Amino acid sequence: MRIGPYEFESNLCLSPLAGYTNLPFRLTVREVGGLDWVTTDLINARSLIERNAKALQLAHTSPAEKFLSVQLFGSVPEEMRDAAAIVESMGIAAVDINMGCPVRKVVGIGGGSAMMTELKKTQALVRGMIEAVKIPVTAKMRLGWDDNNLTAPDLARALEDVGVAAIFVHGRTRAQGFSGTVNLAGIRAVVQAVHTIPVIGNGDVTTPESAKKMLDETGCAGVSIGRGAFYNPWIFRHTLDYLRTGVLPAEASYTERVHVMRRHLDLAVEFFGEDLGCRLFRKPAAWYAKRFGPAKEFKKAVVGLKTRAEFDELITRYNAWRAQFCDEHGELLPRFQPEAMVASFMRDPDDPATGQRESIPVPKGPVDVW
Repeated sequence: MRIGPYEFESNLCLSPLAGYTNLPFRLTVREVGGLDWVTTDLINARSLIERNAKALQLAHTSPAEKFLSVQLFGSVPEEMRDAAAIVESMGIAAVDINMGCPVRKVVGIGGGSAMMTELKKTQALVRGMIEAVKIPVTAKMRLGWDDNNLTAPDLARALEDVGVAAIFVHGRTRAQGFSGTVNLAGIRAVVQAVHTIPVIGNGDVTTPESAKKMLDETGCAGVSIGRGAFYNPWIFRHTLDYLRTGVLPAEASYTERVHVMRRHLDLAVEFFGEDLGCRLFRKPAAWYAKRFGPAKEFKKAVVGLKTRAEFDELITRYNAWRAQFCDEHGELLPRFQPEAMVASFMRDPDDPATGQRESIPVPKGPVDVW
């Protein structure tokens, strides 16, 4: 897969999700493997121009992030143009324009999904950004505002005409939010609408099999994974292996998961400081625990994590509690294996007909506020 001048060994990307895809998490997932292209949390273009501390923190990177794209949102052409120039001056590989975020505070200023309702205006804004920088400019969009306004194919074609380097498309409308199932036919329509640029599909990719299904049924050049990466940081490496060999790799062991979780926490403390780093780590820690098997005691304790030393003590206590669900070799008994726990986790008590959720839940945070 190529985006502008960049060529990648992996056609799997990490999607941005507000409050989660910060530098410590991005570096952690990179180290696990199978990933080249990542995108930052969405950043307000005006805030970046004003050198707002939070905006600069979101855009902060390290030499390990060779292929990083900074995602901007906004609706004022001059601000988006100038913010793109700032991103380029920071030595970052690319700029991504958020045209898919459904949250009220983004849509309310004409950004995010609102950009899909005014194609000519959006095309002009994007043209100005592309003319202002030499690095690739990409766009992340949804299928449209709602089922009656599926504008993504037309918008993708219009953006290709002015020089966008790639399109990332989430297979839901703005009206859907994160509910329902991803529309693979809708993604395929976007793929068929453009001529030369790659289209990267996104939505409901939580396993290697679902990634392959999206590639096969849409013809997209790559897959971008968001919530599935918080649920399982190994998804990129395992998916890449599966696409190359057709064989599903073994799940990461509990010991491996704790090791990676510790690495994530260490990076969070290093980047944010111990107090803030530990507080920000509480949310992803609960997601790691979804693959532990029984994890009630861990999740109950980690919500109050304050120091790095507390985490080691927490793991020691949790290991002792977890032992009751294991055999004499320390392996989880069959009914407590992650697969059995996933079946329970995916069950939807509000849908007695199927008893199953259509997708994994959205992590709590800014994306929950519509």
